[in-house]
Amino acid sequence: MESKLIKEKAIPRGKFPHVKKVGNWIYVSGTSSRNPDNSFEGVEVDEFGTTKLDIRIQTRAVLNNIDDILKSMGASLANVIDVTSFLVNMNDFGGYNEVYSEFFDYNGPTRTTVAVHQLPHPHLLIEIKAVAYLEE
Repeated sequence: MESKLIKEKAIPRGKFPHVKKVGNWIYVSGTSSRNPDNSFEGVEVDEFGTTKLDIRIQTRAVLNNIDDILKSMGASLANVIDVTSFLVNMNDFGGYNEVYSEFFDYNGPTRTTVAVHQLPHPHLLIEIKAVAYLEE
């Protein structure tokens, strides 16, 4: 078993690894659009404090973060077999689904998408966890 924190990624907001490899199986912890400097992709705040959140930008950032994490283990999104996505608002499903289809098609991983009351930061619209399989 191998657990790993990726130093180029945002530090988890708890005591858990970004990724764990057990045999040929790779488990990616719930991943957001948070950057290493703790800013977020898909978030704009104007001079009055009005916040604009973009599900498309956040989804793209999450999937790119997962791909980077997988690459640290010698894998990629092509190795993902199962995805669980957590959306704060199901009204974002269309934008999320649109971007998701840029990365995966009907031959991609199985997927479950659920609505959650909230995520660990109010700027987060989405979090995704993934399971991948790497043939050695």
